[in-house]
Amino acid sequence: MMMVAFLSSERGESRRERSETSGLVYSAISCRSHSASLVDFGGVGDGKTLNTKAFERAISELRRYASEEGGGAQLYVPAGKWLTGSFSLISHFTLFLHRDAFLLASQDIKEWPVMEALPSYGRGRDAAAGRYRSLIFGTNLTDVIITGDNGTIDGQGAYWWTQFRGKQLDYTRPHLIEIMYSQHVQISNLTLLNSPFWNLHPVYSSNIIIQGLTIIAPVNSPNTDGIDPDSCTNTRIEDCYIISGDDCVAVKSGWDEYGIKFGWPTKQLIVRRLTCTSPYSAAIALGSEMSGGIQDVRMEDITAIKTESGIKIKTAIGRGGYVKDIYLKRMTMHTMKWAFFMTGNYGSNADNNFDPKALPQIRGIHYRDIVAEDVTTAALLQGISGDPFTGICVTNVTIGMAAGAKKPSWSCKNVEGMTSGVTPPPCHLLPAQQSENFLACNFPEESLPIDNLELKKCFNSIKHA
Repeated sequence: MMMVAFLSSERGESRRERSETSGLVYSAISCRSHSASLVDFGGVGDGKTLNTKAFERAISELRRYASEEGGGAQLYVPAGKWLTGSFSLISHFTLFLHRDAFLLASQDIKEWPVMEALPSYGRGRDAAAGRYRSLIFGTNLTDVIITGDNGTIDGQGAYWWTQFRGKQLDYTRPHLIEIMYSQHVQISNLTLLNSPFWNLHPVYSSNIIIQGLTIIAPVNSPNTDGIDPDSCTNTRIEDCYIISGDDCVAVKSGWDEYGIKFGWPTKQLIVRRLTCTSPYSAAIALGSEMSGGIQDVRMEDITAIKTESGIKIKTAIGRGGYVKDIYLKRMTMHTMKWAFFMTGNYGSNADNNFDPKALPQIRGIHYRDIVAEDVTTAALLQGISGDPFTGICVTNVTIGMAAGAKKPSWSCKNVEGMTSGVTPPPCHLLPAQQSENFLACNFPEESLPIDNLELKKCFNSIKHA
């Protein structure tokens, strides 16, 4: 039996509020007129019963309300342990997890349908064939929300990591969440654990808000990137805490000749108030799959702790594309191998069909107001011979070197730019500017459209356990 929730659309800044009489109030891009619980469709939260069909029945039934005119629909997942395989979402829909709800990903491989490779990649990331569908999947959607009161989605990825390391998989491992060809997307206030592969992958999508996520995987788990915006426009990532075995945020746009042909860049991206630990990767990486282009990325208030590198730009001959108009301000780093890392020799081509004349363009990289301590190498900056990385600007940066740190502290090749107020002194390819009026490396003052979106205050009237 369906339960109806009455939802308010008052605007408010509070992410979520709780009161004894009003239930849960939360912020969202859209509120819903109709809501039902997973238990209404046969869901059993005992950690053993498979709930894939219950999710599918619930979403199929709620589809009748899943339109803007119908007020939209919400599926509420109450407290419990809900074992499930992969399932798909619909438009004008909210998946809401109670704070004590745990979605547990099935380890039965039959519960994971196989999909074709992404057109901008031309092949699977792990294997030449296709890929397993993500645990929570959506394509060609408008107005879709995955949120909660910090409920948990556990990918139980150890099974997949073992299969991958043993080279026993015919297809690429699944993500926890993937949303494709969609617009007006919100993913917020959740804990994501132990993803088989990348945790969160919005791809070919626009107008995306990602906020308040806690993402955790063992630091030695393979390719467990936190958040990978891929060929996306107008995206806001904020207030996230990530511990992973790979890049905490990895910005992408397609791979070699496939990404060049698809030609769909990532642009207008905000990353702010991110805290990251990843001993073998970066806090924020741009690339290496960047063949469709990456432009206008704004990063601020970033903290990296025991992370291999702070900001990493990864590309290679054959990538084509560009990384340009990149801005970073106010970053703090503790115990790093590299503070800054750029390379045009990342390799890892999709196949042998890449064009060796397809050279990436890296230009307009602006870093300012940064403090780091216990750093082994301040920067490793290596462009491509005949294709230097240009327009690099670094100002007001203090890097405390670790005991026994490598000398020289900066390693530069095939790069061009300028610096001001940087300690230790940078390489000669980035000469210091002595003028007191040096105003380079400025962060853009105009806001992006996604920053002007105001969330609504929504009310969940289903009783909580």
